[in-house]
Amino acid sequence: MFQSVAVVGATGAVGRIMCQQLEERGYKAGSWTFLSSKRSAGTTITFQGHDYIVQELTKESFRGHDLVIGSTPDETARDYFPAAVEAGCLVIDESGYFRMNPEVPLVIPEINPQDALKLLASGRGIISSPNCSTTQMVIALKPLHDAAKVKRVIVSTYQAVSGAGLQGTTDLMEGTRANLAGTNYDYSAFKHPIAFNAIPQIGGPKEEGYTSEEMKMVYETRKIIGDQSIQISASCIRIPVANCHSETIWVETERPVSPDEARQLFAAFPGIVVVDDLANGEYPMPMTCTGRDEVFIGRIRRDLSHPNGLTFWCVSDNLRKGAATNAVQIAELLSRHKA
Repeated sequence: MFQSVAVVGATGAVGRIMCQQLEERGYKAGSWTFLSSKRSAGTTITFQGHDYIVQELTKESFRGHDLVIGSTPDETARDYFPAAVEAGCLVIDESGYFRMNPEVPLVIPEINPQDALKLLASGRGIISSPNCSTTQMVIALKPLHDAAKVKRVIVSTYQAVSGAGLQGTTDLMEGTRANLAGTNYDYSAFKHPIAFNAIPQIGGPKEEGYTSEEMKMVYETRKIIGDQSIQISASCIRIPVANCHSETIWVETERPVSPDEARQLFAAFPGIVVVDDLANGEYPMPMTCTGRDEVFIGRIRRDLSHPNGLTFWCVSDNLRKGAATNAVQIAELLSRHKA
């Protein structure tokens, strides 16, 4: 058990769910501190039956703590988390800033727990949690990779507005109302109207015409699985769905994997739920997967264009397993192995 835990970004969209998860899963610590930006400091949150005043985040906030769990923008992680390491803390970071740093493990507990445990021995350092769209895809790929080695992946994502924060959800709701009423609405989270629309850009421009969100899926997947040879092409789309990211995933493996074998591999892997009965209209959908911690897979079928190809549909709650739940699971992993 960690003696003193600090939660950074406790009042944000993911931070609130993280606190809820820590409470519901019965995570134990000697003491708790909740930190946020100056704007939210001074508010009160109730956690495990006690009221806590949220404190303003400063570089001195980490003194006396041994574990920090943070859900912050990249710039905040960059500016503050090195100070936490200097203060002797282990940091679980939800931001994207440190993910591709070769000194920082990028961890999904079901896949590479050993990478987090290597850092535990030193008692300080940063552990990154992956991007939400990457997390659900890598969990789906891992059992296939272990059984038949994944060579190539083509993925198209259909990402919910909650991935853009609280303002993303507001933009969808208020933009939809305005559209139906025939009035105008000034969008804040998106460059284009999201109501009744699909936006084929998430993140800024990167190499070869891809976006930052798409390249995260490439680089993060290879790092987590530990195989730089996997070829990945991603297209990331924002759609007018409130919560849960969906993905169409095409995989080429070294040997053929039948749909029946794939169902068995998926069903046996921790954190995956198979919902796959096309005849009866049963498959994962955002409205049925929201609020759940698992990765849901359906529409599993042989690819008609390649003998070693497999295609399937994947849905997961991006605020939970894609963010808050994964961070809490890393904290649980560290606590189980802490001397």
